[in-house]
Amino acid sequence: MALLKFTDWWDRFFAIGIILKGLDGALELVGGLLLLFVAPEQIKELAILITQPELTDDPNDFIANHILQGASGLTDHVVVFTAAYLLAHGIVKVVLVTALLMDKLWAYPWMIGVLAIFILYQFYQLTLTPSLGLAVLTVFDILIVGLTWHEYVRHRRRRKELT
Repeated sequence: MALLKFTDWWDRFFAIGIILKGLDGALELVGGLLLLFVAPEQIKELAILITQPELTDDPNDFIANHILQGASGLTDHVVVFTAAYLLAHGIVKVVLVTALLMDKLWAYPWMIGVLAIFILYQFYQLTLTPSLGLAVLTVFDILIVGLTWHEYVRHRRRRKELT
């Protein structure tokens, strides 16, 4: 089980990117698991508790009002769907990042394909509800796809030279 060797700045940049993607996947796993065990009413109460001090100072606070608005629309169905969505994303990302760090050649095209699907979905979401956060995430995913492709080509070439 050989781990990926980081020999130049491309490798290091790639490693940082996929490690961030892996951490994102781990956070999605944690969030998905939490949602399975927390009722929508508890989430609404937590949102009120967190935003109350800010809204007392500024009743028009953009972030606090968006948190409350998002929490107020939660239903059991929405929470279960979101939990399943986060768990699926998280598992896929963590498995693929682990495989990439272990230098498994099969993981490179899978990572590119999975991220391409995420990117398409994110573009769709951006047309419905533009968001700076989602736009940044989409640009980051595009960058990771480019780096993954670059590393995949390099690793295939290196393996061919060894045979």
